[in-house]
Amino acid sequence: MKKALIVGAGKGGTALLKIFEQAATMEVAAVVDRNDRAPGLELAKTMNIPTGSDWRPFLTNDIDIVIEATGEKDVFEQIRKKRQKNTVVIPGEVAYIIAELVEEKEALIATLKSETARRDLIFNSTHDGMIVVDEFAYITHMNDSAAFMIEVDKHQAIGKHILEIIPTSGLPRVLKTKQIEFHQELELENGRKIITTRIPMVGESGKLLGALAVFKDVTEVMQLAEEVTNLKEIRMMLEAIIHSSEEAISVVDEHGNGILINPAYTRLTGLSEEEVIGKPATADIAEGESMHMQVLKTRKPVRGVRMKVGPKNRDVIVNVAPIIVDGALKGSVGVIHDVSEIQRLTNELNRARQIIRTLEAKYSFADIIGTSEEMMVAIEQAKLAAKTPVTILLRGESGTGKELFAHAIHNASDRKYNKFIRVNCAAISESLLESELFGYEEGAFSGAKRGGKRGLFEEANNGSIFLDEIGELSANTQAKLLRVLQEREIVRVGGTKPIPINVRVIAATNVNLEKAIAAGTFREDLYYRLNRMPIHIPPLRARKQDIPALCQHLIHKLNQDYGRNVEGLTDEAIRYLSTYDWPGNVRELENVLGRAMIFMKFNETQMDVHHIPPLQMPRDKQIKEVVGREVLRPLEEMLEQYEAQIIDAALRQCRGNKTATAKMLGISIRNLYYKLEKYGLAKKYMQ
Repeated sequence: MKKALIVGAGKGGTALLKIFEQAATMEVAAVVDRNDRAPGLELAKTMNIPTGSDWRPFLTNDIDIVIEATGEKDVFEQIRKKRQKNTVVIPGEVAYIIAELVEEKEALIATLKSETARRDLIFNSTHDGMIVVDEFAYITHMNDSAAFMIEVDKHQAIGKHILEIIPTSGLPRVLKTKQIEFHQELELENGRKIITTRIPMVGESGKLLGALAVFKDVTEVMQLAEEVTNLKEIRMMLEAIIHSSEEAISVVDEHGNGILINPAYTRLTGLSEEEVIGKPATADIAEGESMHMQVLKTRKPVRGVRMKVGPKNRDVIVNVAPIIVDGALKGSVGVIHDVSEIQRLTNELNRARQIIRTLEAKYSFADIIGTSEEMMVAIEQAKLAAKTPVTILLRGESGTGKELFAHAIHNASDRKYNKFIRVNCAAISESLLESELFGYEEGAFSGAKRGGKRGLFEEANNGSIFLDEIGELSANTQAKLLRVLQEREIVRVGGTKPIPINVRVIAATNVNLEKAIAAGTFREDLYYRLNRMPIHIPPLRARKQDIPALCQHLIHKLNQDYGRNVEGLTDEAIRYLSTYDWPGNVRELENVLGRAMIFMKFNETQMDVHHIPPLQMPRDKQIKEVVGREVLRPLEEMLEQYEAQIIDAALRQCRGNKTATAKMLGISIRNLYYKLEKYGLAKKYMQ
């Protein structure tokens, strides 16, 4: 009987102990492991087998086999040096293979005792080749892996003698000796080399049932080598991609030393590979801290950090991210952007946005702030008008938001995907306005462009044109505009051929057009064309309940403009603002809030009364002198109030008949409807 010493009582050593305990020709002399809690030591103690933490005292002259199951190369070499010449030392790798094969054997034996289908499933699912023979060496089972390695049809092989399929097989010998043969090398007829373990299968009664061969193809080792080669190819491919990128890229290892840069990095920083590779990550920094080192420390990415790099102090923005593989930090990768290039692209974007803003409406009805009855009436009228192609006249004082309404009307119409052209009639000189609106032909005047120029009406074709300050148009331009509204066509300056257009006109004015007609400065026929859908936008003094919401909206806008974080106004500040009549309307309110924000400290979040500059009416608005019990107000305001009273009295006298009322007052029925809207009497006398 041979004596065996097992060094290592882990998984492999425990498996060997179980096997040797069952083998009649093998006696386990001792089990050794430095870990006194190893499972093999506990099992050996239950079997009354000597145990210990050092193998040297147990390596006596009568030991035939030493199983080194620790897997440590040093231990294996030490045992080989200390062993006797007749002592065989089996390395730890074999022990683990044996343990694996034994586990597979035990699983197979258990499977053979269960259902045939389940046994076949497990038998064929293993990657190792398996062949089972009966007690006469005839093949009873062969899995797919074995058939693949041997290159036979397993269905034809089953039932044949093992030597017919594998002439050099050792299974007949195992059937005779009933001994396990571990880690035997065998070369098949097709040239494959395999490592096989042959195990006799003995029933509970001790009867020989057959034998099992489990073998591995050593070509797997070669496949692993090929995989390593593939990994190298993948790395080379990734490096090629990085080098071809136009983005400046740098990579450092886990210690912060440079391992890779690309040509774009060299072009941007002026640093070569010799100056970066193998050097600390700080080698390229001219001003600032190393983001590579910060990322390696925190394991978190950073973005948009500005610094200066290279000998030319290039101003850059860097983004750096950690490289983490299977939870382990392997380094970091940084992408560097040239700020000057970003600035150039930003400028181009801003220019594009500026162009787009001149052609598109920016606001919608959601941007109009106000819940007062006067404002809601104006908004509802505008929404109704937006759904029709009718010409719209926006009336209201300066700063009430007429342009805001024009934008919203265009965006709510079916023309919203076409151009929205804005024209301030008062901002363009009379000599240029006509050619700007209607365009000109080549040679129309000195300095005219070759080929002529399209006018703003042509540019706005199928869209909308907003004519602000329409009351400032000259008589000649008024006549041309009237033709556009009547005939839906324009004639360029210096041209004779009419050009048809499809444009919705939205006009706006803060001038009293009726007085302008009386004074002879505005055409009455043009007035009737423009005044087809008049919308009166109330002044801020007529809707002071909207001041809190307006203030909140304007403060949010001013925060973005000034880089502040003001949250709102105090109640006292709101009350103070509500006592003022706001002759400049919303534009003046925005101006006052902007000045107040400038005077606030950066840590203040609430605007109070002391931040707001003193509010005083202009001198021509400060008529507050008391005569008797009546407070004098601006003449225009008192005249409008008196006019509203007269119209109301006339309508009552005519029992709401608007035609009779207009005839009594000596005004047109259209003018009467406008005044009813203006003074809020329309709902009172609806028919």
